Amino acid sequence: MNNLYSVGITGIGSFVPEKVLTNFDLSQMVDTSDEWIVTRTGIRERRIVEKNVSTSDIATIAAREALIDGKVDPKEIDLIIVATATPDMFFPATASIVQKNIQATNAAAFDISVGCSGFIYGLSIGYNMVRAGTCKKVLVIGGETLSKIVNWEDRNTCVLFGDGAGACILEKCEKGFGFLSFDLGSDGEGGHLLSQPAGGSRLPASFDTVSNKLHTIKMDGREVFKFAVRIIEKSSEAVLKSANLSLEDIDYLIPHQANIRIIQSAKNKLKLDDDKIYINLDRYGNMSAASIPVALNEAYRDGLLKRGDIILLVAFGAGLSWGSTILKWIK
Repeated sequence: MNNLYSVGITGIGSFVPEKVLTNFDLSQMVDTSDEWIVTRTGIRERRIVEKNVSTSDIATIAAREALIDGKVDPKEIDLIIVATATPDMFFPATASIVQKNIQATNAAAFDISVGCSGFIYGLSIGYNMVRAGTCKKVLVIGGETLSKIVNWEDRNTCVLFGDGAGACILEKCEKGFGFLSFDLGSDGEGGHLLSQPAGGSRLPASFDTVSNKLHTIKMDGREVFKFAVRIIEKSSEAVLKSANLSLEDIDYLIPHQANIRIIQSAKNKLKLDDDKIYINLDRYGNMSAASIPVALNEAYRDGLLKRGDIILLVAFGAGLSWGSTILKWIK
């Protein structure tokens, strides 16, 4: 990219709920087992919010941590973007609720809905707003309470998802650091493979939609798996080419944490060693838009990322959508 400015992550934070739901717990609810879940997904447990906790609540906690880490006053934030498939409500935007909670009184705010790819899309929007000089500081949040829209009687989906939130502050940074390239895409022909059918204008809430559980996640796991394996390689190669880098330049891959077999396929196709891939899927399951920012923050807190590291972030999700970015770590 021919940057007007270099733009990077200067503050980062995350939050996962205290409540743990293990595979054993799930085996008491549906016909499944720890062995079945681990073998097929790599997930051992996931975090679940309490009934009275919403996406804005956990997004606010992650945002406050990012503000502290970046030494940024909330009033300095010019824009808040929340990527989520589980907003508090259709409107107002969850981003506006977070804005109120953190008292970012000078910020514009909106949500985006791109499923598990949402955080990468949010980073791209924030990057371009700062690069163009429209904003100085942008807060990008990926937050999900997927436990609210899971069908707990469907063993094929209820074992996969968890709740959490991650947040990053984007602003100008030293030239040559920060985001080096993005690759975004969508294949609407596959939109029906992963959806929450009811609740919008096509199928408004009714007795039938509720009784048929159409307000919960529906997924064709086999087809989504095939899409994910293909698109991770394709998008990773595209974003590396755009940044004039090669696979050998990658210091860390932080992929969307959906399925261990998808991550292992990406590792093999991208020819990466295990120590170059961050995985927390076993502890949190699939947190959709929160997956990558939570993993990125954990890798940072664990001291695994050092200044100058080349990091590949890649996600795929509803749409069917995908997004990836190359980041030269500045912190």
